[in-house]
Amino acid sequence: MSTRSEHHTVPLSVLLKRELANEKIERPELIHGQASQSKKGEDFTLIKTECQRMVGDGVSTYSVFGLFDGHNGSAAAIYSKENLLNNVLSAIPLDLNRDEWIAALPRALVAGFVKTDKDFQERAQMSGTTVTFVIIEGWVVTVASVGDSRCILEAAEGGIYYLSADHRLDCNEEERSRITASGGEVGRLNTGGGAEIGPLRCWPGGLCLSRSIGDRDVGEYIVPVPYVKQVKLSTSGGRLIISSDGVWDALTAEAALDCCRSMSADAAATQIVKESLHAKGLRDDTTCIVIDILPQEKPPAPLPPPKKQGKGVFKSMFRKKSTESTSYVDKEYIEPDVVEELFEEGSAMLSERLDTKYPLCNMFRLFTCAVCQVEVKPGEGISIHAGSCNAGKLRPWDGPFLCLSCQEKKEAMEGKRHSAGIVVEVNSQQPSTGIFAI
Repeated sequence: MSTRSEHHTVPLSVLLKRELANEKIERPELIHGQASQSKKGEDFTLIKTECQRMVGDGVSTYSVFGLFDGHNGSAAAIYSKENLLNNVLSAIPLDLNRDEWIAALPRALVAGFVKTDKDFQERAQMSGTTVTFVIIEGWVVTVASVGDSRCILEAAEGGIYYLSADHRLDCNEEERSRITASGGEVGRLNTGGGAEIGPLRCWPGGLCLSRSIGDRDVGEYIVPVPYVKQVKLSTSGGRLIISSDGVWDALTAEAALDCCRSMSADAAATQIVKESLHAKGLRDDTTCIVIDILPQEKPPAPLPPPKKQGKGVFKSMFRKKSTESTSYVDKEYIEPDVVEELFEEGSAMLSERLDTKYPLCNMFRLFTCAVCQVEVKPGEGISIHAGSCNAGKLRPWDGPFLCLSCQEKKEAMEGKRHSAGIVVEVNSQQPSTGIFAI
């Protein structure tokens, strides 16, 4: 007599339904709106929802929201709008799973910002732009920013989170120190006789920001390396507000959120711009994007018998978690609400932002420049750590690597026109160390 082990089989159709239910919970609903009032015509926005990328045999989706506040013309803002996303995506390997792709975003954003700035400056145009760039993948929100446009989050459970940095020299002492240490000067406009007026500015050029894309005529002390912050929302969601300085010069974060509470995203964006103009008038281009990150509707539970309906409803509202009967879908809904910080970094040094401590060994390919993604011939790759104080502690083949033009860009941003570095031969065999003048 044969015996069979006790196994509870689950039909394939049930497994597929569960997978769809889980996907529905993991993927929030995004509802967005935008509004603007133009003074100079230098604000531009980028909105791309439901972007798709291949993950194994399936497809993963993400959404992108960008705000570009130009100055000294609109050329840099338009160029960044048209090229930044592609430059970011080109810095991410194609064969990553979802979690790896999210983890790769912060470094890819740095590479994408620097490449966009480098390519635009090669066009010899003098315009510049601030950038606030948001990528939403599931419940994970990644924000990269240069300049004084800002992004804030109000979580559904309460609390305001600042997801961008303000790179105005007036309010960022660390950036002032960086510029002066690199050889730049920071001061107010001198009208003669010792009188100084206006905000703090970087000289030469007189820009009141320490970071931007473009601004070729201002000098290399104004860098395109973004502050990046990545958070994971709870499944309760929240509201994002991305606005140019025309809003933040007039409203605090609390005021912006309070003036549009309970409004739809579209109406909220319009109301925020309206409140800004009411407070300060139309002194500058004023643009606002509002994104509501909402939980998908919960799949309906089976209805209890009619005679016990009332009792069953209250039991379901106040029930405790049961390890036997509660499904994975239910657990997702009753987990505690928190906003988890996954990543934060604001250093302007590329050697710190593109370092070898990165968890993905295949993030930076040996024969490819980590910034511009051009092919680097064996023997021409320059370690990103070349010339740094800890370069001696690194092996000469430690990457990532830069091409010659990106290395020159890095040195210019750090105030070092000429320095000694490690030039390595990049091949399949262990290279030897060579010290050369760059």
